[in-house]
Amino acid sequence: MQKTNVGFISTRLAGTDGVSLETFKWNQVLERSGYKCFAFAGELQTPSEDSFLEPKAHFNDPEILELHEDCYGRTTRPASLSKKIHELKDYLKKRIYEYCFQFDIDLFIAENILTIPMHLPLGMALTEFIAETGMPTVAHHHDFAWERDRFLINAVQDYLDYAFPPNLKSIRHVVINSKASRELSYRRGISNIVIPNVFDFANPPENSTKRETLREELGLANDDLFILQPTRIVPRKWIERAIEMVSLMELNNPKLIVSHKTGDEGGQYAQRVMEYAYRLGVELVYIGHLVDSTHCFNTESHEKYTIDDVYQAADLVTYPSGYEGFGNAFVEALYFKKPIVLNRYSIFIEDIEPCGFKVISFDSFVTRNTVKQIKGFLKQTDLDKVLTTNYFLGQTHFSYEVLEHKLFPLIESLFLVAHKSAGY
Repeated sequence: MQKTNVGFISTRLAGTDGVSLETFKWNQVLERSGYKCFAFAGELQTPSEDSFLEPKAHFNDPEILELHEDCYGRTTRPASLSKKIHELKDYLKKRIYEYCFQFDIDLFIAENILTIPMHLPLGMALTEFIAETGMPTVAHHHDFAWERDRFLINAVQDYLDYAFPPNLKSIRHVVINSKASRELSYRRGISNIVIPNVFDFANPPENSTKRETLREELGLANDDLFILQPTRIVPRKWIERAIEMVSLMELNNPKLIVSHKTGDEGGQYAQRVMEYAYRLGVELVYIGHLVDSTHCFNTESHEKYTIDDVYQAADLVTYPSGYEGFGNAFVEALYFKKPIVLNRYSIFIEDIEPCGFKVISFDSFVTRNTVKQIKGFLKQTDLDKVLTTNYFLGQTHFSYEVLEHKLFPLIESLFLVAHKSAGY
């Protein structure tokens, strides 16, 4: 039986952003089931022989950044801007055709490029390609334009309406939470299914050999708490709340360890939380430059530590985000059997909390009662049993097997009703 060739397409499939991490997991699940996967993006860490690199597909390309600035924060656009958008769209559509020919693609998986309009020409190009060819496509949506304030005022609503996302017969739509599912149905009349973020719970983590080395390098004694903030440094992560929590705990060695690098929203927020931590007497330690992930396309670590080492060295994980599309770090903390203290963000309340996980939670702000709960949680005599229960609940709800159960019937339905055009 001939393998089905799957073409992932995105702006970037590299690093540890949520889209790249989930794409890696989907890639793993598909390939272990006999599919052959290829990748198209403006930045790639996929195997070179399976990759189609197109720099213009990256949202950080200078020309795309300039175009982005011209499209938002205003309500009209000059004809020259329309022309520029369509020129880039036509160029990228041509490159998508070349990608399909080179790898004989049978199925597209569009990773967020038909969702958030960070790259208008790419989303428009893919929409036109699908309309012209009938290519079976799974559109994997992570965050929509209406979920981000910066896209509310724009001069390109006509483009957003037809391509973000498009409503075409040969596309099946996947969202990562129930709220997004409702909004997509209400706003666009598009049916969809929810597939949550997942992790490979069937294969538990191997014990880290660098736990003590990392703790020692960070200046933590055996009886000091290693408190981990395992996220990028962006405002919606509400890292200030984690700093307040550490301050209220009145530790002998109050440190908050941030494992990831600054996000795509500039470095001002990183400086702001550093200053805030200083005022509250907490040492904020950024170690993103020392840490690689082994659960992404760049699976060969080039740094001193992996994210596995960091999680296994931690005593407590903080997750005080104001908003999350789902919660990669939450699922990771379950996988590494770590206690979690978190803000009850809306998606957690609706999609995760009903699963019955035992965590320390708060609503919007940290109090001394929150700290009391943390200390009580950590002192439980059956803490290991509680964390193991969390692990098995994670396996039940957020495993690779859950992804298989939801994704494969969706792909099968695509091939029943939509066929690749012989004309492209």
